[in-house]
Amino acid sequence: MTDQLPYDVAVIKEILPHRSPFLFVDRVVKINYGENIAAEKDLSPDEWFFSGHFPGKPIVPGVIVSEALAQTSGLLLGLTLRTKGREQADLFLANLTIKFVTPAKPGETIRLAAALKKTYGKMFLFEVAANVLNRRIAKGTLILAVD
Repeated sequence: MTDQLPYDVAVIKEILPHRSPFLFVDRVVKINYGENIAAEKDLSPDEWFFSGHFPGKPIVPGVIVSEALAQTSGLLLGLTLRTKGREQADLFLANLTIKFVTPAKPGETIRLAAALKKTYGKMFLFEVAANVLNRRIAKGTLILAVD
C-alpha cells in the first residue's frame, strides 16, 4: 500500500469486502490513523438508485449515505490496522443514529468524515458526517463491531 494520498478504489478494495454496486467510497483524501478520516463518493447521474429515488427529482437514499459513512469508518479501522502490520477483522454495522439535513443529488461529490471516539472491546463508536461542499447532508454516530 502506498502512503500517497488520495487512496484510490484499488486500495479501498484491499481493505473493504464491498464491491460494485455496493461500494460507496471512491477515494480517501485525508487520514489521521486511529483518529479520523475523510473520503469522497462521486454521484454519477447513472447510479442505479437514482432511477427509482425519485423519478424526475433524484436524490441519494439515506440508507446509501449511511452505508457510505459505515464504509468510511471501516476504512479508518482497516487502514490503521494495516499501519500496525495487523489484518482487519470482518466488521458489521451494529448501531446507527443519523440525522439527515439536506439531500445529495446527481453530479455532486459527497465528502464523508468519520472520527473514532471510543472502543468497547470489539465495538467501535464513530462520529460521522456527510457534506456536499459547505452543505450538510447528514450527521450522527455509528458503531461497527467485529464479527
